[in-house]
Amino acid sequence: MDPAFLPPLPGEGGGGGTRRIKDQLLVEGRVPPSQPSPGRGRSKTDVKAALDAWFVSRGWKPFKFQREVWKAIAEGRSGMLHATTGAGKTYAVWLGALMAFSQARKETARPAAPPLTVLWLTPMRALAADTLRALKQPLEALGAEVRPWSSGARSGDTSSAERSAQNTRLPTVLVTTPESLSLLLARADASEVLGRVRMVVVDEWHELLGNKRGVQVQLALARLKRWNAGLAVWGMSATLGNLQEAMHALLGHEDGVLVQGQVPKKLVIDSLLPGRAERFPWGGHLGLTMLPQVIEEIAASSTTLVFTNTRSQAEIWYQAMLEAKPEWAGTIALHHGSLDRAVREWVELGLKSGELKAVVCTSSLDLGVDFLPVERVLQIGSPKGVARLLQRAGRSGHAPGRPSRITLVPTHSIEMVEGAAARAAIAEGHIEARQSPDQPLDVLVQHLVTVALGGGFVPDDLYDEVRGTAAYAALSRESWQWCLDFVSQGGQSLAAYPDYKRAVPDAHGVWRVPDARLARRHRMNIGTIVSDASMSVQYLGGGKIGSVEEGFVARMKPGDCFLFGGRLLELVRIHDMTAWVRRASGKRAAVPRWNGGRMPLSNTLADAVVEQLALAGGSHYDSPELRCVRPLLEIQQQWSALPTPQTLLAETLTTREGSHLFLYPFAGRHVHLGLASLLAWRVAQHEARTFSIAVNDYGFELLSATEVDWPALLPEVLRLPQGDGDTDARTVLLHEVLASLNAGELAQRRFREIARVSGLIFQGYPGEKRSSKQLQASSSLFWEVFRKYDPQNKLLQQAEQELLAQELEIGRLRASLERIATQQLVLKPIARPTPFSFPLMVELFREKLSNENVADRIARMVEQLEKAAGGVVTAGGVERVKRTMAFGQEGAGKPPAPRRERRRPSRPLPPL
Repeated sequence: MDPAFLPPLPGEGGGGGTRRIKDQLLVEGRVPPSQPSPGRGRSKTDVKAALDAWFVSRGWKPFKFQREVWKAIAEGRSGMLHATTGAGKTYAVWLGALMAFSQARKETARPAAPPLTVLWLTPMRALAADTLRALKQPLEALGAEVRPWSSGARSGDTSSAERSAQNTRLPTVLVTTPESLSLLLARADASEVLGRVRMVVVDEWHELLGNKRGVQVQLALARLKRWNAGLAVWGMSATLGNLQEAMHALLGHEDGVLVQGQVPKKLVIDSLLPGRAERFPWGGHLGLTMLPQVIEEIAASSTTLVFTNTRSQAEIWYQAMLEAKPEWAGTIALHHGSLDRAVREWVELGLKSGELKAVVCTSSLDLGVDFLPVERVLQIGSPKGVARLLQRAGRSGHAPGRPSRITLVPTHSIEMVEGAAARAAIAEGHIEARQSPDQPLDVLVQHLVTVALGGGFVPDDLYDEVRGTAAYAALSRESWQWCLDFVSQGGQSLAAYPDYKRAVPDAHGVWRVPDARLARRHRMNIGTIVSDASMSVQYLGGGKIGSVEEGFVARMKPGDCFLFGGRLLELVRIHDMTAWVRRASGKRAAVPRWNGGRMPLSNTLADAVVEQLALAGGSHYDSPELRCVRPLLEIQQQWSALPTPQTLLAETLTTREGSHLFLYPFAGRHVHLGLASLLAWRVAQHEARTFSIAVNDYGFELLSATEVDWPALLPEVLRLPQGDGDTDARTVLLHEVLASLNAGELAQRRFREIARVSGLIFQGYPGEKRSSKQLQASSSLFWEVFRKYDPQNKLLQQAEQELLAQELEIGRLRASLERIATQQLVLKPIARPTPFSFPLMVELFREKLSNENVADRIARMVEQLEKAAGGVVTAGGVERVKRTMAFGQEGAGKPPAPRRERRRPSRPLPPL
């Protein structure tokens, strides 16, 4: 959400708004609801005078982009606003709504507030309260001449008392989430309650666009447009690369207004560089060696956000900072999504008030909340993408005219190149594009039941409505009929079970939910957010700390310790999906593991990195980052070569383990996994052999115990597939990729999520505890039943499609093969591991050896490689290497041994 920045009122918009709505209604072929036009029934002069006085008292002036938004809203237009974080997007759209829809006060003592007029969607319920607070400020300034607007928020955090009051009458402006909007659509009186909505604002659209929650929003907007064809829809974003496509996905048509806010704002991107860059790095090898510099930077700033990419790393860095500066206890804090809401709110309040000096956090603070005291941002490790870097940078200087600064703290020597690459990409305006998912049928099936609850539907009418969205524009009649069959009887294999007759036609042909129990179950499980089952973490006889994934706690036994919420905790017992704990001290702790920790490097940032390596190859070390990492790059160039946009670098090495191939497409770890598996499968078609695979964001390794003639085979196995008869080249590639992987197991894992979203699996009523084993067993049963008795089930097909599109990124894989076909293959036989190949070898060691054995081998190899490179620097010994092991992999295995030193426990978070 943007800061409390309100520009002056622009001149009144023209009279094109009414005509615009009229044209749209004729196209839709529906009768417009009885509503006053934006220019009728209220005093623009009164609104202008009230807001003008408020503006003057704050010394604010308008930006051009805000005037453009106000004019478009006055004309009844829909659109997208794209402007930098902190530029004033929120009030650009909000004031446009107030000017267009405010009505004059009637001569009554206590006029009632207008009905629900504006829906404000936010991707995170944690942002609802902050957004609502900002929206209320201009409402208070409208004065006695304007009919007062009521305001409220509705999400999973809304109290039962407030929700009950809203059930009687919704406020004029409602801040809510996609899930809560779907729940409103499931009300029997949904058309009456939501039919008068004049505008929907979708905040942070980039966070929703690329996933199923964005599809959920598209379907909800299509429903609202059926009830009000003149509905205005506006999206807001700060970090999108494909604006026209993003706007089309939101609006469902091309006729929108795209407003780009060009507000001068200084952005500083720099790097915190180590004293030297190790020439033979491994994943996370810097460990906490950058901690003294991080502490020095925090001490020199008023308030700092320290972002990490995973919750595990946030826990580690927070604890390390407290150990280094125990006097900071109470002035630094930890914030991530698994901590209890009360703890998170305490931290957010401390940030807003300026009482906290630093907060170690994850993506839980990426979005929206205003923290004006934040002076700078530190990013631990690679940001993985330009958009994420910009989003996090915008958390500092979050107001017009204030500079934003983000400092990258590398955890790997090659990550230093990413700092220079990100700066160059931003300077050239390169930001990642995001695409809407294509026809996810599990979301559509859920929506059908929602609409059946919300007054019912006629299939032909709803089919036309659904096809008005970008996600389902190409939905076939066959797929539509399959969805109807699925909600009416669960498909051909579940027809005998009454629980899957969730929507059926009545005597008038209107589809409704026939059973009150099924209706309750559906309402309890609306949404597309799917996560692994988690366990609450709670003190014995005390408060709740948060939640960790069930799989982590299941590996522990009573007496084991783990680090969570910045506290060292001892597990006492597990009961009823709750891990009961007590405070501990003097023991070394495991760190919880959460799935989804490893994000792939984006195409945009990866391409920028290769451009920087090409500059280094031409001896252009112009940036501080390239100069710092120069010793590594020079050894890489001497022993092998540096990649360029025009070349594909491959290295071959023979060791006692076997024959190694290292390939560097720079396409991200997901694509590299698919490419490595594909190449191994193609080689095995010539001669049966087994490969070990290691991947990172820069390349991958194939290791065979027997010799492979890579110079002869590699050009052939890198080829683009050719079509065969009726089968096109893309289909051939799909078949090859699926054949090269354990696709059945991977697709079954995707099916678990699909089964939950589509309503096959009931996740339980509020407070009901269901373990991941129960949910997994249920989804596995459906998987086997469908494969055996309903092999054409479209949810099985969707699981395979999502596996290819999301986990293997088949689109990027295909694009990588197409790019490889245009590049010159540079195949370098090497005598020893290079700086680029060494981290891939370490990845394989980690899979096969314990941390102690890996550390010993790394230390020996680095010493040998440094001697070969003419250096004298070593890895710092086995103990130093051991301390970095937690930084190249997520989580921990067995509970570690006791630690000798003891530290006084701190209390960085509020009492629970």
